[in-house]
Amino acid sequence: MRSDRFVRPGHPDVLPEADSRSAWRLLWWLVRLRPWPLVAAAALGVCWMVPLALVPLVIGRAIDAGIAHGADGAVYGWACAVFGLGAVQALAGAGLIQAATAAEMHAVSVGHRVLLRHSVRLGGSLREQARTGDVVAITAGDVDNIGDAFEVVGRAIGSLVAFAVVSVVLVLTSPLLGAVALVGVPLAVAGIGPLLRPLQERNEQQREHLGDATARAGDIVAGLRVLRGIGGERRFARRFAVVSQRVRAAGGAAGRTEAWLEAAGVLLPGLVTVVVTWLGARLVLGGVISPGELIAFYGAAAFLTLPVSTATETADSVSMALVAARRMRRVLRLEPAPPPPADPVPLPKAALRIVDSPTGLVVEPGALTVVDAPSAVSGPTAARITRRSAGTGEVTVGGLPIERLDLAQLRRRVVLCTHTDTLFSGALDDELTSVRRTAGRAELTTALHVAAAADVLDSLGGPSAAVAEGGRSLSHGQRQRLVLARAVLADPEVLVLEDPTSAVDAHTEALIVRRLAEHRRGRSTVVFSQSPLWTKAADRTCRLDAEPATATGGDPL
Repeated sequence: MRSDRFVRPGHPDVLPEADSRSAWRLLWWLVRLRPWPLVAAAALGVCWMVPLALVPLVIGRAIDAGIAHGADGAVYGWACAVFGLGAVQALAGAGLIQAATAAEMHAVSVGHRVLLRHSVRLGGSLREQARTGDVVAITAGDVDNIGDAFEVVGRAIGSLVAFAVVSVVLVLTSPLLGAVALVGVPLAVAGIGPLLRPLQERNEQQREHLGDATARAGDIVAGLRVLRGIGGERRFARRFAVVSQRVRAAGGAAGRTEAWLEAAGVLLPGLVTVVVTWLGARLVLGGVISPGELIAFYGAAAFLTLPVSTATETADSVSMALVAARRMRRVLRLEPAPPPPADPVPLPKAALRIVDSPTGLVVEPGALTVVDAPSAVSGPTAARITRRSAGTGEVTVGGLPIERLDLAQLRRRVVLCTHTDTLFSGALDDELTSVRRTAGRAELTTALHVAAAADVLDSLGGPSAAVAEGGRSLSHGQRQRLVLARAVLADPEVLVLEDPTSAVDAHTEALIVRRLAEHRRGRSTVVFSQSPLWTKAADRTCRLDAEPATATGGDPL
């Protein structure tokens, strides 16, 4: 299979699996996938940089020829050589831009395709394993940082070869000055090294804070409308201000380190140029080298700042690319929900008892169990006890390992409803009864009453009203209550709710708690919420945190 087929439009299936064992392996996989743009960029980078390095040496020879012979012909010949070097550099520069852009676009396009493909594979489990803000930040920023590193490769290799050429010519002309340049410039680059690790760490911190801010902004947009008028706007604004200040502080720390890096890239090579100029002037006075050679040495030493600055840019780009590759690798290492077992085990007909070994959570049949847990714990736990994404033996349902159960039976008898569930476009009654087509009008009315959503139905114009995709025409509280009504109408044996009243006011929450407890009495209901209203109505309570779970038989936490 040819490598160019990997990125040919219309052939997504030929893209091989990414090597996500480490950040370096992921970057090297991108290189191996389509190396020709990088190879072309490297060759053209050499053709672009070497003529630029030779120009001061040719000018020095022209000066010596003019001083020694006073002949215009020799000067014209060297002038033609400078013109030829300029022409080669111009042509190579034009090709370098195209090759470097092709390498950059390859990295960006393949990175986006790999992330998209894996996101599709993960499906609904992506939201359970990664924050929305992280995925958005990786797609919008980190993949571009990897592309920037690919773009600089050609210039970096050209700078390295040009440095070697200049060093050899300088050593052959004057061993002393050549040694100063040959040793001084690498030392200048080495002096930049200690700044690279702090820069990489601070860039990574900034990306983490940025992902958190993006996720927080999404939460604000989703939940702010219901809090408007009761101080919610100011509170959320203060919270987001704190998060954004963390992003600013992290960006400032990374910027300061990058500024020191840039300053060192100018100062250290500049010191080498000063030393070369001073020694060269003394050698000219002593008759060791000619004036033209001094000009050549000065121009070459000044040129050497360009490879150093390119090395600095390369180090910065590679540092950012490594941070981006690590974040991208985290998403690529996420595992989708396991496939159905080859020989599924049917669920027992008796009431189901669910046990989650990692947290110690126990769901007793027929009880309203309220789980007090932070959002970072409640979401994964709720998903683990309702889906077959748990590890072997971690969760048992009815005494059987969840990963061995028949998926269709599990979905019918155990239903998860989260505060982020959405509504699809279409008639509202069709959307709500999609979970149970046999439900009648009376059952639908009861479900809406339990979820305190009857007023939402009236405001929309009745059950046949159209709902926009995702319910975006509704407030977050209205959407949350309709989603809860849909879950209640499903009438499962075990209903698991994650923050079902996080976007409603206290009065509406109290109504929902009371009505749901009455409606589901005698059936298993698990509510992940830190609200005291739910705790007060619970038959059993459980607290999940960093320590093993603690449970009580109905006493408030």
